[in-house]
Amino acid sequence: MGCSAKARWAAGALGVAGLLCAVLGAVMIVMVPSLIKQQVLKNVRIDPSSLSFNMWKEIPIPFYLSVYFFDVMNPNEILKGEKPQVRERGPYVYREFRHKTNITFNNNDTVSFLEYRTFQFQPSKSHGSESDYIVMPNILVLAAAVMMENKPMTLKLIMTLAFTTLGERAFMNRTVGEIMWGYKDPLVNLINKYFPGMFPFKDEFGLFAELNNSDSGLFTVFTGVQNISRIHLVDKWNGLSKVDFWHSDQCNMINGTSGQMWPPFMTPESSLEFYSPEACRSMKLMYKESGVFEGIPTYRFVAPKTLFANGSIYPPNEGFCPCLESGIQNVSTCRQTGKIEPVVLPLLWFAESGAMEGETLHTFYTQLVLMPKVMHYAQYVLLALGCVLLLVPVICQIRSQGPEDTVSQPGLAAGPDRPPSPYTPLLPDSPSGQPPSPIA
Repeated sequence: MGCSAKARWAAGALGVAGLLCAVLGAVMIVMVPSLIKQQVLKNVRIDPSSLSFNMWKEIPIPFYLSVYFFDVMNPNEILKGEKPQVRERGPYVYREFRHKTNITFNNNDTVSFLEYRTFQFQPSKSHGSESDYIVMPNILVLAAAVMMENKPMTLKLIMTLAFTTLGERAFMNRTVGEIMWGYKDPLVNLINKYFPGMFPFKDEFGLFAELNNSDSGLFTVFTGVQNISRIHLVDKWNGLSKVDFWHSDQCNMINGTSGQMWPPFMTPESSLEFYSPEACRSMKLMYKESGVFEGIPTYRFVAPKTLFANGSIYPPNEGFCPCLESGIQNVSTCRQTGKIEPVVLPLLWFAESGAMEGETLHTFYTQLVLMPKVMHYAQYVLLALGCVLLLVPVICQIRSQGPEDTVSQPGLAAGPDRPPSPYTPLLPDSPSGQPPSPIA
């Protein structure tokens, strides 16, 4: 049975729709990857009109500083020559907030800014409170003792008398908050009065006091508006294209970014290079493995073994000497340490981490993972659907022509099994159905 006129019209409409879907799918396969790339490059630039500008200005990803202390259990016995006994306390977790100020766009495709950091204690993530007391070596007394090591005996006696008068001991019992963010100590005032410049601080002493409510220097980085390949790369730090803290040009170079963002479309062959004001040097992290975080594909980069290797083990690090043991770097040449000699004490260790969460994670996943994936599958679905719809009018046309060809040739279709006659008729059968008379 053939297709009716209405069916042929519907088949034609489906064929047109199929053609449009196939063309749209093919165009998407060709154009969508480049369009997505263009949009990413457009919106990662440091520009007030880009989608990532507010994220760059005030990083929404929470950073956490986890601090662990070694609490000395037998301070009196140690003074008698016994081995120290310590227990690990913590972690005491602080959230780090970062925001940029004094943002100034320059004429050479760069932007300058100061980034301030503040820390807030997170009781829910910590094992303990800032009011916990920790027994640990008295850093000020040990530092003063080291500085007096080569001084005249008279000066040593005066310092010993000062320790006794002020009640200073080799070990101190302070709260976590005091150790981290500062406490007043009469020894600081005494030394600053009679030995000015010996300590790099004036009123209070704390291991992280100078980090809270502080900035990391004036960074000038490329915006990527004119040249996307240089986006986030540091042009200058505190007005310097290279530092002069170290003893080789390679060690003094300012390479990479400011340590927060890197150019898009990185691969396992890429490396993460950045300048760290805290370490006063550039660092490079190397690719280790791929992974997935909350549905988002990730690359993991780690510090190579050579990063803090001793100069005798890794010659390029000789510029950072005077060298200590591998894993330790002397930053006294660039950090304000006064006249304090290097002292390495196992007082605490800390780790800093950051991960997307909440609304930021949802937005990032939707825009950069889910939507591109939907577009990727949609283009192939449209192409397949278009091909299927294009078959509908073809099938309808075949069904319309097939029966008409059969009816138009009945002689070929009738009696296919009749054996051929030995006689060939000269005249066709008469209309009456009787055979014609023989010809005389």
